[in-house]
Amino acid sequence: MISVLVADDHAIVRKGLIELLSRHTGFGRFGEAASVRETLARAQADPWDVILLDLAFPDGSGIDALRDILGRRPDARVIILTMHPEDQLALRMLKAGAMGYLTKESAPEELVKAIRQVLQGGTYLSAAMTQALATGAEVDGGSLPHEQLSTRELAVMRLLAAGKHIKEIAHALGVSSKTVTTYRARLLRKMGMTTNAELTFYATRHGLLSDAMLRGRSGEGTNTS
Repeated sequence: MISVLVADDHAIVRKGLIELLSRHTGFGRFGEAASVRETLARAQADPWDVILLDLAFPDGSGIDALRDILGRRPDARVIILTMHPEDQLALRMLKAGAMGYLTKESAPEELVKAIRQVLQGGTYLSAAMTQALATGAEVDGGSLPHEQLSTRELAVMRLLAAGKHIKEIAHALGVSSKTVTTYRARLLRKMGMTTNAELTFYATRHGLLSDAMLRGRSGEGTNTS
């Protein structure tokens, strides 16, 4: 059964999210935290499958909580669920290690989808956030990091950014999963990045994804492994 820790300083939000998730198959254990201090204590005490984390608490910020959680439990899966839709804030949180970012205006079904996707090893952006990034994509002048990638590395990068898993990419390119993993490590190093989430933001902002990829991600979120 999926276990979820809901960290939000509003009791009505916590109770509502738990009631919502309990109606879906596979969800069976829930916890609540109303402050950064309580969130850290509960995250440390129990191995939650997913932590839903707000950004504003009376005793601190969500990004500080995120960093502390991952510092104590590097394998923690954290999804940001907030009122703040700013794409730069989303980028900051994903760079800090969050595996998903949704606004509280997202449909309930999207939250469930995000949790299941993150549990499969993916990263999730809300459809609205993905569309905002795609619409505001700008290509900076001068040499761009992706321009130093080989043709095959660029192909792997675009597929990762589009939400494809390692095995899917290996099948598409006709190579082994180990080879794709090697390409991924190499291109991340060249790009100066560490996560697939960063690749997703970069590729979206710089127009590296096809219209079909963007339509798919707008409808389903972003799934990277």
